[in-house]
Amino acid sequence: MGKQDSPKSPRPRSLIPDESSGLNDCQLRWTEMLNNSDPSLGRRISHWEKSTLVKSFKNDNSVLKYTSFKGVCSGKRQIRWLRRHTRSIIFTFTLMGFFLLLDSLMFSLFDPKFLKNIPPPRNEHSPKERNGGYEYDQEKSPVMYSRLLHMAAVSLTERDADREETKFWKESYPQTAMWKPCADKKLKRAGTVNNRTGFILVSANGGLNQQRVAVCNAVAVASLLNATLVIPKFLYSNVWNDPSQFDDIYQEETFTNILKDDIDIVKELPSYLKSIDLKSIGSLVTDSEIAKEATPDEYINNILPILLRNKIVHFLGFGNRLGFEQLPSHLQKLRCKCNFHALKFAPKIQKTGSLLVKRIRKYATERSMLENQLLGSFISTVVPLKTEASPSKYLALHLRFEVDMVAYSMCDFGGGINETKHLQSYREDHFPLLLERLKKTEPILPEDLRKMGRCPLTPEEAALVLAGLGFDRGTYIYLAGSHIYGGKSRMLPLKSLYPNLVTKEDLLTPSELEPFNNFTSQLAALDFIACAVSDVFAITDSGSQLSNLVSGFRTYYGEGNYPTLRPIKKRLAAILQENSTIKWGSFDNRVKKMIEEGQRVRTREYGRSIYRQPRCKDCMCKHH
Repeated sequence: MGKQDSPKSPRPRSLIPDESSGLNDCQLRWTEMLNNSDPSLGRRISHWEKSTLVKSFKNDNSVLKYTSFKGVCSGKRQIRWLRRHTRSIIFTFTLMGFFLLLDSLMFSLFDPKFLKNIPPPRNEHSPKERNGGYEYDQEKSPVMYSRLLHMAAVSLTERDADREETKFWKESYPQTAMWKPCADKKLKRAGTVNNRTGFILVSANGGLNQQRVAVCNAVAVASLLNATLVIPKFLYSNVWNDPSQFDDIYQEETFTNILKDDIDIVKELPSYLKSIDLKSIGSLVTDSEIAKEATPDEYINNILPILLRNKIVHFLGFGNRLGFEQLPSHLQKLRCKCNFHALKFAPKIQKTGSLLVKRIRKYATERSMLENQLLGSFISTVVPLKTEASPSKYLALHLRFEVDMVAYSMCDFGGGINETKHLQSYREDHFPLLLERLKKTEPILPEDLRKMGRCPLTPEEAALVLAGLGFDRGTYIYLAGSHIYGGKSRMLPLKSLYPNLVTKEDLLTPSELEPFNNFTSQLAALDFIACAVSDVFAITDSGSQLSNLVSGFRTYYGEGNYPTLRPIKKRLAAILQENSTIKWGSFDNRVKKMIEEGQRVRTREYGRSIYRQPRCKDCMCKHH
């Protein structure tokens, strides 16, 4: 006789179906499963448990009521349900797994090199790529906010799938359209041609934008002193390395004609004054002899006597030597007229500038006042390099992250000990006075400078701001200037999030750029145009002359259609300090509020530049 558990073992007598057994069909099936080792349940019951149950059935049939097996029957029904729906369950889990895999693939495909190789902050790099006298590893970048960059990448991927457009392509406040240009209205002259006090010469230093401000300040001073202005000269600088003069950059005849009712302008001095040694007669006035942002009284008290005595004054340098307060209304208006109307770029700059813009986008609408002012008639005559459709919108980004700005800031930018040594060496060579001054003061730690908002934004920080504002990954970005400290490796975080990033060197052919080679101010004029007429202009440093002048043009001619993004660096530094804990939803919400605050419609504040903030009664007119 075989063992009881053997398939050949006869069924125990007490478990054979019997009317007197008191077991219903469900109970019998349960006992059969115990003896026949049902795959779904029998494997879970031990031999001891089965024997115990059988004895219980034999000794006391009254115990085996329906309630005793209610759970067993319920379990059997669940097993049957599971068997019937097995395919549906498997399909559901397979579908969930597919979506998880798809999300993972999209994230990794976004930029695998960037997402996998972001090094920890303050990593040191071996020198491979030279830029600004410093070398980075071409495959690495000194990343300071790796966690936020990862979250930004995920956010941009999701936004691409949603095809959602950010609201920052348009002005946040419709009141901007109420202000209109009106500085070109005719003014009454303070004097007459017959009452000239003498001639004013100006030799302006700096780059394109500093020289532009100097020219307009000189126009105002000439009017104040009732003098004749000689077409300004531009000083050659070892920093800018540009021998360009006035007529190389601006339309000299247009400048003279637009201002002819306000001041007298001549191309050069009369012959009897050309041979005079101006320094020996006391007519050479340097920046050290005039206070920065001087008042009209200072010119009347100190400069007018020289002019009346010698009939000539030569301002050498003339950087920011006229203030914005205590100036008569007609002189403020004259400054605006000079900047926004009289200084038109030379035809070759307008032509190449219009070509540059058309390479980025296709003009499908009527030209605006801003485009007419900066590009003249060339915008409608230049044929694009390629015939296929180009993006209709683009964002211009001015990254003020050149080596001089980085070194002068005294901030730390995550490049390690090699970067620190290089920047210190640059300061010793180019900013010795800065180092001498710092020796006499209490040093401020780099992290404290950053908290105070004194550090220029890095390409990485600029990318995070744009991502926080919701600009999608396909946004076309024009980068003004191309000498970013650290070069391509420093640009890696920005280009990884926004691959459609171009410069004038990318958009123009070598032959088109050739007339501008070795003329940095003329190249800067091309950047000025591309930034000014862009659909959105993003500033990273409010102290930049180019950013200030471009934003002023967009305010003056914008008609409420040219938004400018201006981060408040102190607030942004506080947000970025939470890199290790902040959630992306909180980050982008705070960044948006910061930018909206900077876009509020305000009239010019006391002491602020009229070139940057022309929204005032002396420069613009408000229409209700």
